[in-house]
Amino acid sequence: MPHTSEHIRTENITGKTADAKGTRTEQIRNIALAGHAGAGKTLLLEALLLAGGAIQTAGSIDRGNTVSDTDSQEKARAHSIDSCVAHLDHGGCHLNLIDTAGHAEFFGATLSALAAVETVAVVVNAINGIEHGTRELMKHARERGLARLLVINKIDFDGADLRALVEALREEFGSECLPVNLPAGHGKRVLDCFFHSEGSTDFSSLAEAHQRILDQVVEINEATMGQYLESGEAALTPRQLHDAFEQCLREGHLVPICFVSARTGAGIHELLELAARLLPNPAEGNPPPFVGGDGEPLVIDANPSSHVIADVFKIVNDPFMGKLGIFRVWQGTIRRDSQLLIDDGRKPFKVNHLFRVQGKTYTEIDVAMPGDIAAVAKVEDIHFDAVLHDSHDEDRITLAPPTFPSPTYCLALETKPKGQEQKLAVALARLIEEEPCFSVEHHKAPNATVVRGLSELHLRVMLERVRERYGVEVTTHPLDMSTA
Repeated sequence: MPHTSEHIRTENITGKTADAKGTRTEQIRNIALAGHAGAGKTLLLEALLLAGGAIQTAGSIDRGNTVSDTDSQEKARAHSIDSCVAHLDHGGCHLNLIDTAGHAEFFGATLSALAAVETVAVVVNAINGIEHGTRELMKHARERGLARLLVINKIDFDGADLRALVEALREEFGSECLPVNLPAGHGKRVLDCFFHSEGSTDFSSLAEAHQRILDQVVEINEATMGQYLESGEAALTPRQLHDAFEQCLREGHLVPICFVSARTGAGIHELLELAARLLPNPAEGNPPPFVGGDGEPLVIDANPSSHVIADVFKIVNDPFMGKLGIFRVWQGTIRRDSQLLIDDGRKPFKVNHLFRVQGKTYTEIDVAMPGDIAAVAKVEDIHFDAVLHDSHDEDRITLAPPTFPSPTYCLALETKPKGQEQKLAVALARLIEEEPCFSVEHHKAPNATVVRGLSELHLRVMLERVRERYGVEVTTHPLDMSTA
């Protein structure tokens, strides 16, 4: 039988159910890989999945076969356009990873993904250094109260001045930026400097870096600091170190810097160890900015026995599975056959199928608990930023949305040939569901359908999707912004 795309997609979701591994909320880590275009986020995701045993062979951007390559436009342009959800298991923990787009034109999907995690790993190109996207993402993550991690990628590339880059990061983002590991062997390997203090590195001293980050971490907590001063480092337990480290991340007192090469795998194991041992789980970190019906902040409890509260951060209109709503569970437990409400809707929908997402593969699971990222299919009323819940007590709960950039570039559209206006309207409505920075208007004078986006490239990609996915050809012409 020929492997058509439809056959592959059906094969991915039929007859497979994820094993029940008894994962608890405390074992989950949610991390977004963000950064300026070209930082190497997609290949970093491949390297992490490979090291975690989630894939058997790393894909290639040139071949268009990475886990993140879910769209024909991404394959053709060799860069991410949408966010991509994946996962792996390491060190007794379940890591949900979200690869995000780095181009400013697709920043809407990136900001949406950041609303689903506790930690943002801002990936920095070791050659290019600090770029516009680096600054924007560090600023957004800080304002959102997310734990921040600076991941310097491409440490094995010729011309990388890692010592100078660390100093530049500290000057730009503050003295709280400290290496949690250091490169060694001219970027061929990476040595942990939080739990270890001996070893030869490419710059600095492992012992000195160990002391600096340990001092930074223990001073956040009076009890830990007192015990450290009285009895030394050996008196601190791994639990105390984790709790102090997590508090530092939550309060912005520490931004760890770590080093990797997605190309060679150097530093990948150390990054996974850092995630499992020190990064916040869903019961830690700063609370998400939910607001109750009275407009007051609402405290969310990552308790599997509480009422369900989940937020939809991504919509996918799949030609074979229909509309998919990908969501983060913040509170309560969602089971297959659960009855859930959408926002203040009066009629619940039944969760006939519950999926775990690995790129474009959807595997059925039985349950999703606080911290899990999951998906439901063929629920027409579901939409971006919808709050899913199981009690009318939560009808008016909302999650404060990110501050998206405003669409400033516009084009007028006409179908080619005529007579496909209704088909075009359906296609544009689907794209609006998926892309928060894309909008459509109808102008009476002149009579025109007008699309708005963040740039010419942004609209070009959206209209190419209209053609590829929905078979609608359009012609475009610029619109005078003074009359738009």
